[in-house]
Amino acid sequence: MPFITSAQNNTEPIKIYYEDLGEGSPVVFIHGWPLSGSMWEYQVTELVKQGLRCITYDRRGFGKSDRHSLDYDYDTLAGDLKSLLDELDLDNVTLVGFSMGGGEIARYFSNYGGNKVSKVVLISAVVPYMLKTDSNPNGVPQETFDTMTKGMKNDRPAFFDSFNKDFFGVSLLSHPVSDAFLQNGLTKVMDASPIATLECAKSFSSTDFRKDVAMINVPALIIHGDKDNTVPIEPTGNETAKLLPDAKYLVYEGAPHGLYYTEKDRLNKDLTAFIL
Repeated sequence: MPFITSAQNNTEPIKIYYEDLGEGSPVVFIHGWPLSGSMWEYQVTELVKQGLRCITYDRRGFGKSDRHSLDYDYDTLAGDLKSLLDELDLDNVTLVGFSMGGGEIARYFSNYGGNKVSKVVLISAVVPYMLKTDSNPNGVPQETFDTMTKGMKNDRPAFFDSFNKDFFGVSLLSHPVSDAFLQNGLTKVMDASPIATLECAKSFSSTDFRKDVAMINVPALIIHGDKDNTVPIEPTGNETAKLLPDAKYLVYEGAPHGLYYTEKDRLNKDLTAFIL
């Protein structure tokens, strides 16, 4: 299996699993929490047909990548992204980040000046700041994240069984994904490191990316669902659009957080049109 090596924070280097398919302009997909690079199968399958080179990778602690007991802050995670771009010798890259993956993109621009990146796509992203504070009154209360942490520590399978339904907008009247799809997702989620799952939740819920987002200086596409109950659009997509006034902002009416699947056909068209 293909791996790159990433050395961050003067700790033992870790191996990051990646997949590299297709030819043409490179697109690096950064997955959300608590998933892995495999979440992008519905995008990669189509975009390689459009003449794009699609690269996915598993964040440390998830999928097939190495696990650490520490180091899940965004400086470290952005460093892993840099290691991937450097080791694969990529240039003129489009970065596509979903949910938590938007944080890596923002911090990459802040820490590395966006080196090697030509375009950015933020999908259902946690940037610029999720946590409710005096300066971010539309954010999510700390109590919500505390409840999530308690649920994961108490009964991780039960927590994510419920979480995944909300993630894709499943309700008594709406079934946008099959039971088999949800079960497959739960299996993948449970395969992640419990420590990485908890630590990454702390990182995406508490990191203020407002200054980082303002550093993005390449063409950007922002996509968010207005029925996203996992990463609410008000403190994230709407605020990112304000910080990046030249970006293209697409609001998917009625779409939940997991729109990479529920709106996959529309998303693939929008990605292709923006990247090519």
